[in-house]
Amino acid sequence: MRYFDTHTHAISSDTDAYPVRPLGGRQSEWSRTRPVDVSGLIRHLDAAGIERAALVHASTMYGFDNRYAADALAGYPDRLVGVCAVDFLSDTAVPDLRHWIEERGFSGVRIRVSDGTTKVPTPGAGLSDGRMAAVWDYVESRGVPVCIQMHSKDTGKLVEVLDAHPALTVLLDHAGRPDAGGGPSYPRLGELGQLARFAGVHLKITPPALRRLEAEPGADVTEVLRRLAGTFGTDRLMWGSNFPASDGTLQDLRDSIESRLSWLAPDERANVLGGNAARVYNVPVTTDSH
Repeated sequence: MRYFDTHTHAISSDTDAYPVRPLGGRQSEWSRTRPVDVSGLIRHLDAAGIERAALVHASTMYGFDNRYAADALAGYPDRLVGVCAVDFLSDTAVPDLRHWIEERGFSGVRIRVSDGTTKVPTPGAGLSDGRMAAVWDYVESRGVPVCIQMHSKDTGKLVEVLDAHPALTVLLDHAGRPDAGGGPSYPRLGELGQLARFAGVHLKITPPALRRLEAEPGADVTEVLRRLAGTFGTDRLMWGSNFPASDGTLQDLRDSIESRLSWLAPDERANVLGGNAARVYNVPVTTDSH
């Protein structure tokens, strides 16, 4: 099996070179208590048999200062692709994106709309805020994947964006936090399902996504994943460890997610665990992992 982890982070111990400037003014608990620098991340990737990973800039540590992730990418270009963060509402958002993507080697960008455990500012009126139009134009025209941290209740605003920019490539962090409430018919999954008509929308299956589903009374995690796969197609599912933000070794996190995908056909599972991400980020995955 060839693995591509779509959601990892790295934290430097050198706070002089890379000062702590968290988005929202409060540093995330995981970056304080279990930080892992990029060399440590590579060791964990090696130990878990993971060939490539997306390094997602840690905005709850560094705000919009992407320098540490950029330097990490430069050190491991054959192992990492980068996802930067910029202020989508800033007058300099597009020049900032050009800098990080065209000059510093990032492949994608992330926007946080509804957060998890760390409170961050809501970006204006949300995803459909008209001030973001130039950003959406830029990423659509260049084919830049956009990772979006949101809840399924934000789906309507994302639909507005995608109606205006149908060629966007979107990766929903933590599978868009689908709502599996309402009993075994899962009536609220249809909220997120509105996005299935847009071919560029993909779901990241991560530990936070699984924990959320496991905590929903009466929800069958495997059945929910099957329904999402049926709605979006297995070619639009990926996995991400969320390491080290999610507790545990990278090997344990990978194994936990892979065990939840045992119902997939072998070729489908291979694509979810590696091939789909390699296609979206346009990189080869050529080394057999174990």
